[in-house]
Amino acid sequence: MTVTADEPVCSIERSLQILGERWTLLILRELFLGRHRFADIRDSLGIAPNLLSARLRTLVGAGVVRTLTYQEPGSRQRRSYHLTKAGADLSVVLGALQQWGDTHRARPAGPSALRRTRSTGEPVRVAFVDEAGREVARDDVLLDVRP
Repeated sequence: MTVTADEPVCSIERSLQILGERWTLLILRELFLGRHRFADIRDSLGIAPNLLSARLRTLVGAGVVRTLTYQEPGSRQRRSYHLTKAGADLSVVLGALQQWGDTHRARPAGPSALRRTRSTGEPVRVAFVDEAGREVARDDVLLDVRP
């Protein structure tokens, strides 16, 4: 998706134009969990069909999600929803939100999910890293705003 001259300069604001609705992030969570069919997403979230349709249209239009057609025997063709590369890149965003929630909005029972490496099972967390892959302390990160 190409950014036009009349869009906000701030990339956070441009991102929120696509991702800023509560349901959008929850829909993305469902896609990351492997739910790709409209009915499965709807049932898992308890979202109204018209809201789900609208949010999916936005995500597809923004190139975050793509559709595939499938057909079960005796049924009409339907669409399933899958993350594009842009959508898959949002795993870090969702991970950061989860990490923040686990720290600042913790449940007495603990986290509802843990992020681990596939290869070793070790826990992982979201952090700032430099070009060499070294972690950088949050208070050492400067937001260098450009004109």
